Parts: sequence; C-alpha cells; structure tokens
Amino acid sequence: MKSFKNADGKPVLNADGKPVLNADGKPILIKMVQAIQENKAYLGEVDGLIGDGDHGMNMNKGFTVFKDRYADQNYSFTEGLEELGEILLNEIGGSMGPIYGTIFMDMSEAGKDQVEITLTDFSNMLQAGLAGLMDIVDAKVGDKTLVDTLSPAAETIKQAADQGETYETALPKMKEAAIKGRDSTKDMIAKFGRSARLGERSRGVLDAGATSCCILLCAMADGIMELL
Repeated sequence: MKSFKNADGKPVLNADGKPVLNADGKPILIKMVQAIQENKAYLGEVDGLIGDGDHGMNMNKGFTVFKDRYADQNYSFTEGLEELGEILLNEIGGSMGPIYGTIFMDMSEAGKDQVEITLTDFSNMLQAGLAGLMDIVDAKVGDKTLVDTLSPAAETIKQAADQGETYETALPKMKEAAIKGRDSTKDMIAKFGRSARLGERSRGVLDAGATSCCILLCAMADGIMELL
C-alpha cells in the first residue's frame, strides 16, 4: 500500500483521516488529461504564432489515447505516469512526444519503489524528470523552452521539501513557479526548434512547450490537492 507523505514523514490525510494512497492516483492523471483536452485549441494558437501550430493537436492525441486505453483499469500515480510516458514517447508525432515521454517515465522510475511518497520523494521524481529532459535536449533556463517552466517548479518543490513543508503549502508554490516560468518565455528569443529561425521576431510570444508544461504541472498539483 502506497501513500503520500509530507517531508516530515507523516502521512497526508484526507478528510476522513485516512492516508491518500498512491494507488488512488488515477484522478491525478485524469486531471492532467482533461487539462490538455481543454487547452488543445489554445496550445495550437500559441504554437502557431512562431511554430507549426500542431502542439495542441499532438498533445491531445497522446493524452486522449492514454485516457481511452486505460479508462477501465486502475493504476497508481507512478504507474499512470509510466503508461502515459510510453504512449507519448512512441505514439504521437512532433518533438514533444519523446520529451514528455522521457519526463514522465523518469518521474515514474524515481518513485515506483517508494512505499509511501513523501514530499521529498515527489521532489525527487520532479528532479528525475528534469534530469531526463536535460539528457536529451541542450536547452537551459533562458532558452525559451519547457525547461523554463519545469526547472523552477522542480526547484521550488525541492526547497519546500528541504524545509519540511507540507503538500498543502508546497503545491501552490509549485504552481506559482510554473506560471512565472511560463510567462518568462514571452520576453525570450527562441534558441531551439522551428521558432529559433525567427530570431528577434520570436520575442513577445509564449513558448508552447513551456505553456503545456505549466498546464500539466498545475493540473498535477490540483489533482494531488483534491486527494488530500
């Protein structure tokens, strides 16, 4: 039996005083799927300003395949991340499939052996996802990519865990960091992808990957919060 725990090792309790089980993590993944589905058109619009405009379509395809394929099955938080990652890695087009596939699969790998997922464990999962991303891309913070969203969000959770905070106080901070990271890409010049060819003209527009990453991190946080 897996359960979420705070950084101090105490179980995260729901309203009935019972631990929130990682085995009950399916709603978190569903929350992420719904967020992508609801923002399909928006992500396409953002991507279309300086890219090819298919980011929303490709992301929606992968997340919808995952939801439909496992609709009648139960899965834990880490199991769901693994299955979602494999679908994104192998079954959708564009560069973002392998990128998100790697992030989610590495997050799952980092947490799969934990009996109870503490805030520190969740931090380690995010750090593993970020490390996996950095292994396959050359981008760094400031290059107008999803690194600008994921890196500060992961660092915020790490700092919160190191300070012994709870999920209740840490997750809102993660969302705030993700939003700030996403918004920071508007003033950047693209260094990677098709938008890089635009140079200075890529400034003034949000990065599509940073935007979808923000949507997913916020949905993940909201999904966890709803289980507390």
